[in-house]
Order: sequence, then C-alpha cells, then structure tokens
Amino acid sequence: MTIREELEELEYTLLSPAASHSRESRGRDVFTEQCDLRTDYQRDRDRILHSKSFRRLIHKTQVFISPQGDHYRTRLTHTLEVAQLSRTVAKALRLNEDLTDAIALGHDLGHTPFGHAGERALNDICPLGFVHSEQSVRVVEKLEKKGEGLNLTWEVRDGIRNHRSTGHPSTLEGQIVRICDKIAYINHDIDDAERGGILTEEDIPLEFRETLGFSTRDRLNTLIHDIILQSVGKQEVSLSPEMERVVGDLRRFMFENVYFNSTAKQEEKRARGMLQILYQYYIDHIEDLPAEYLSFIEERGDEKERVICDYISGMTDQYARQKFSELFVPCSWEI
Repeated sequence: MTIREELEELEYTLLSPAASHSRESRGRDVFTEQCDLRTDYQRDRDRILHSKSFRRLIHKTQVFISPQGDHYRTRLTHTLEVAQLSRTVAKALRLNEDLTDAIALGHDLGHTPFGHAGERALNDICPLGFVHSEQSVRVVEKLEKKGEGLNLTWEVRDGIRNHRSTGHPSTLEGQIVRICDKIAYINHDIDDAERGGILTEEDIPLEFRETLGFSTRDRLNTLIHDIILQSVGKQEVSLSPEMERVVGDLRRFMFENVYFNSTAKQEEKRARGMLQILYQYYIDHIEDLPAEYLSFIEERGDEKERVICDYISGMTDQYARQKFSELFVPCSWEI
C-alpha cells in the first residue's frame, strides 16, 4: 500500500461522513497517474501553489490601489488569509482540509489588476462579459502551463467557480471557502481602511461592534466560532441567521463608506480607463498580443475578445501600467 492509499484510508477514519473523501473525487478531465505520496486534493493544492498565476497575486490590488505602506493587503495576502480561516473551519468540522485549501488558494487566480475596479472595467467593455470566478476556472483549465491548464479535480474547480456570495458549491469544503472569503475581505478591508486613516474603530456602528467585537481579531474570532457552531453535524456550512444579518449590514456599511466613497478609491477611475484603453488597443491591434495568446485564437479558435481579457486580467498592476506607458506615453528620443 502506498502512502497515498494510507492517507486515503485515514480520511475515512478521521473525517466526517459528510466530508469530500479524496478517493471518491469525480476526477480530472485528463487522466493522470496518481501520485504515490499525495492524495488528489493535496496534488491540486501543490499545482496551484506552484503556478505562475498564483505568484502574480502578490502584485495585484486587493482594495486600495498603490497604497503607501508595506502592510496593506494584496490579492495574495488576502488569498492566504482566506485559506487560513477556511482550514480552521474545515478542521473543526472534520471536513477535508486539503480540498478546502486548494479551493481557497485558487479562488482568485483569475482576478484582474486593480481589484474589482479592473473586473468591472473588463466586464463593461467586453461583449462576452467578465467575472473573476469564471476567469479563475479558465486559468486553471485553459491558460496555465502555456494553455495546457493544471488539470485539477472537479471538486476544486467547482469550489473556485462558486466561491462568490451568489455561488452554490457542491461540496461542504467549497461552502467553507465561500463564507470565509466574505468574512475575510470585509474584516481585513476594515483593518486596511483604519491603517489608511479612512475609518476609525469608532466609525463602525456600535451595533456591529457589540455583536461581533471591538477589533478585527475579535470579529474574526466571533464569526469563525459562529460558523462552526452553526454547521457542526449538518449538511450545510453557514452563519447563524443573526450573524448573517449583521455581516450583510457591515458589508453595506463598507460599500457606502469605503468601497465606493472613500478618497483612497479615487484612483479607480483612472485604473478602469487604463484597462479599457488597453482592451480597445488590442481589439484594433490583435497582432500585438504575445504569441502564446495568439495561438489560443489561431489554434484553439478562442474568441479574440476572451483572449484579450485573458491577457489583461493576467497582468499585475505594475505590468498594466508599464504596457500602457509603452503604448501611449511619449518617450524621449535621440538624434
């Protein structure tokens, strides 16, 4: 018996019957010999962790574009925080931590530069639409490894596709990531807003602080405990109705006071315009796309609008600025 087989057997002893067991995975689109050391979900986690799209997350905006300081969240640190919260819940509920970790690490691989402002920019200008959760699946299925994809299991891809609040993950592990993503970004965005002088702790309505806690740490602790207590022994992972209501109200508060109206978000209009100008440039000059992306059009028959979104959404903030400067900002010349 291999180490992988021993680990698969151990799952039946340690995990809840409701957990997603590695041996019962619906598998991969392309058959691959199994690893003798790792379960399929462990292998998926490792494939995501070693991917180029994962490494690029370190230079993509989470909420605030180009903040002055080293301690603001990026898309990568957000991803790691979601993974940490998700593993805590999965362990407490005796669900599959490896599957949970893989979904969490992959959930934002398709995110654009400049956060949700970039996502809205591409969705508004591309006639095919653009949603970062669907793009994350496209990254792991069709873009990574020069178009080969990562060939992940069905359960990981399902969790990535359905991680948004409106999604309906098919596994309990996917449900964990969906909830932890929301509570992570709300609370960590509060932390960043306070660090940037946009909010103070006292600006948060007293009702929310009395219910959830008077610090980011306390609020996360309250919500993680609530998820576990509400979900233990059940076929659904959720917050209690009261906590669901408070989190929804806190999210609306953040939209009104930070996401849409704060002075720190004023650069988003420029970022949106920059990405849309880049999109239109490549529509008119499709031959200027890198050869790898042109091959997706010429050899696979992908729509050029989708491939242009692939290229732009894969950019880091810095690379998007660099390409815009190369194409549209006059440079010095010599006689």
